[in-house]
Amino acid sequence: MKIQWQKTTGTGLVLCCAVLLASCTMLGFTPNDTAPRPPGPGDQGPVRHDIEQATSDRAQLTTIAFDALAWMTGDFCADTFLPPGKVTDYFGFQYLRDNDPDELGHNTSFVPRIANAVLAILTDEQIDDLIALAEDQVDRINAIAEMRFPLIDGFRRQLEGDLPTGASGLDEDAIMGYGAGLFRLDGEVSVGRAIGLGAIARSLTDAQRAELDVLASGGSSGWPDLPDQVDKRTMPHDVHVAVMTYASEFFSWYAGSVEADVYFCPERHGTYFGSFYLKDMPAMGNPDYSIPTELTGDQGEAFLNVLSSSQRAVIEGLLDAQRAALMEIVEVREDISIELRKLMTQASIDEAYVLDRSERYGELDGQIAALYATAFTQVHRTLSPSQLAEIDALRNLDGYACTGAYLFSEAIPMPEIENTDFLFE
Repeated sequence: MKIQWQKTTGTGLVLCCAVLLASCTMLGFTPNDTAPRPPGPGDQGPVRHDIEQATSDRAQLTTIAFDALAWMTGDFCADTFLPPGKVTDYFGFQYLRDNDPDELGHNTSFVPRIANAVLAILTDEQIDDLIALAEDQVDRINAIAEMRFPLIDGFRRQLEGDLPTGASGLDEDAIMGYGAGLFRLDGEVSVGRAIGLGAIARSLTDAQRAELDVLASGGSSGWPDLPDQVDKRTMPHDVHVAVMTYASEFFSWYAGSVEADVYFCPERHGTYFGSFYLKDMPAMGNPDYSIPTELTGDQGEAFLNVLSSSQRAVIEGLLDAQRAALMEIVEVREDISIELRKLMTQASIDEAYVLDRSERYGELDGQIAALYATAFTQVHRTLSPSQLAEIDALRNLDGYACTGAYLFSEAIPMPEIENTDFLFE
């Protein structure tokens, strides 16, 4: 039995990074033997958290503006912060949390709640397979975070005017090439994860599927609130994080569709500018904390209102500048998601194809990031002292000090970074 993401009537807004406040039709999860129906003219509500909304000009503009605010008021340390779920993200989890009809998706209890519910259904052998997968992948997952550091350093050098002798700015081709290597690693991890999760999916008994279908038949309020199902004291912290991530992603992948796997939140790309630190830090170590859904939209709009018409035009110009790359990213994600999802029912796929498409994904993400860094720098150089004071006030993170760097969301000492002159021309 396949599970289709179907509509239920309701209002609310649960959007990663919260780009808009509006009434909308929320989605639940209902067992259905038919293939998922794509959104169409019959769907009700002005906003639906799907790929069309995520790539809309409104969602993108407020997210880009929030990125600019975070970058101009932040530092290298803040730029390195990134939630682990923002990489290797072809398993529908972002769609699950953004469309939870009970609006728990951006509460810190969401992941442990669904992960423990899933772990309670799996057998000891299946859990051992999940732990083995996490142990096998954790070093490469961490390597993804480490590979981001040179790009972050290069972009911040651009902002601070620390260019190599004779250079005029960032080299887009070099950044795209580096992004291809970064996303190839992301693709390798994604393939390995899909192989592991697919094997567990194929081993499910009818009774286990029935229990998962119950979880998928409604929102998060119907999930049991269980104690930890694996003892985190028996494994390194990053392995435990991966196990809980994989358990939650196993559910969203099982209960989802290609449409859900392709979906991303509006700030999925160009993640090198510190916006996740600005948004997520109050939630760190804060049980049962919900990130305000209006934060990105409100703060992004507030930043735009500080700018002059000419400065704002530079930020707004990024919408057209990135449009072709963003639309191609949707196509690439669909290609990858379709291939990975085959592992739900078969033991092998065309891994070379996934890696090739992953490299193209990295080129496109690098192109978008280079556009952002160049435009943000252009605006920053023209800000008056009063404008700088206004955007500094918008940061609103008094009492938070960022030192060293972050390996995803774990604080680490300042890493040693290779010479990033190669990112300039």
